[in-house]
Amino acid sequence: MNFSNILVQIEDGVGVITINRPELRNALDLHTLQEIETALEGWSLAPEVRVVIFTGAGDKSFAAGADIAQLNKRAMLEALLPNMTATYRKIELYEKPTIAAINGYALGGGLELALACDIRIAAAHAKLGLPELNLGIMPGAGGTQRLSRIVGKGRALEIILTGDMVTADKAERIGLVSIVVPEEELMQTAKQYALKIAAKGPLAARLAKSVLHHGTELDMDTALYLEKLAQTILMGSEDKAEGTQAFLDKRTPTFRGK
Repeated sequence: MNFSNILVQIEDGVGVITINRPELRNALDLHTLQEIETALEGWSLAPEVRVVIFTGAGDKSFAAGADIAQLNKRAMLEALLPNMTATYRKIELYEKPTIAAINGYALGGGLELALACDIRIAAAHAKLGLPELNLGIMPGAGGTQRLSRIVGKGRALEIILTGDMVTADKAERIGLVSIVVPEEELMQTAKQYALKIAAKGPLAARLAKSVLHHGTELDMDTALYLEKLAQTILMGSEDKAEGTQAFLDKRTPTFRGK
């Protein structure tokens, strides 16, 4: 796959998507979002990709949001177009686990991209925020909903209403990111997480992610039934037979996602 705004790489079961617009703070315009979707679609059925990492080129910005000059000219009803919201929903519900390696500023749509990922890891110098209210608008690509579900309503309101940037250390304290590491260790740490996940049963990882995302929006009884149905599928899988037999044999399992 050849792209102009992103770089893609596959190694040891891990696919890396790097937003490659450092001169524009890795801004997420429509073309960049389309390239991200194309890369994910290409990897959807690729067994050589089991986990996806998102990061940004350079050391200053993970991803910036919309271009302010373009935003200034945008008409009212254009906000109803899917664009960024649809892309992030696809990332959130992507069948393979996703990790955001936040290597700098993650503001506006950039933070909303990280929020759509399953795991967030930040470099020590990273700063995160949703400053949209400073422009007379509000987060519009899932920021209000995902942030409140991750850090709680009170913290989300504080971050959104003040528009203040959150340091990496505070982001870790409030659960916005899983871990903070020195800048030079960021991608190594993200890949360690990815490799650990990639070594698990891919079908189990896919169903566990799906049940968690959908189950938290359901009542407990329905969610538990959904969990039971997913487990029933896994009990009949080749991966379950391989995983349990490998445990009994005291060897590393070889999962095939079947």
